Amino acid sequence: MKIAVAADHRGFHAKQKLIPLLRQLGHEVSDFGCDETSATTDYPDYAVPAARAVAEGRCEVGILLDGSGIGMSIAANKVPRVRAALAHDVVTARLSREHNHCNVLCLGSDLLNEGEIRKIIQVFLSTPFGEGRHARRVEKLRLLEEGRL
Repeated sequence: MKIAVAADHRGFHAKQKLIPLLRQLGHEVSDFGCDETSATTDYPDYAVPAARAVAEGRCEVGILLDGSGIGMSIAANKVPRVRAALAHDVVTARLSREHNHCNVLCLGSDLLNEGEIRKIIQVFLSTPFGEGRHARRVEKLRLLEEGRL
């Protein structure tokens, strides 16, 4: 799977640990930054390019990290065709994929430890979309995004 990964300064260290793990699991990773922690960065500068890579099909999914996960989630959801979910545990990660067909996972690196992040990502990447009644709801989101609902 090709995965877009991005972080602001608060998520930098978690991203640095995550990328080798994803590659070890056989995924191709595109790193959209940030590249250092010495300065404060602005999460939209990293969330938006990564989200666009997913929306345009250059990456299958995205994983975005900042302190709380909230800012990255808001920014990514401004990009058409992106359904970004802020997950705090394996349950919300699974539901985001199964029920909402989310293609971007947002995580708060200040709120989760390395083991929790690893488990959440594994669940997110391995959970298929549930289809059925959920497809009708996701279709309504697409129509809303296009201004037809």
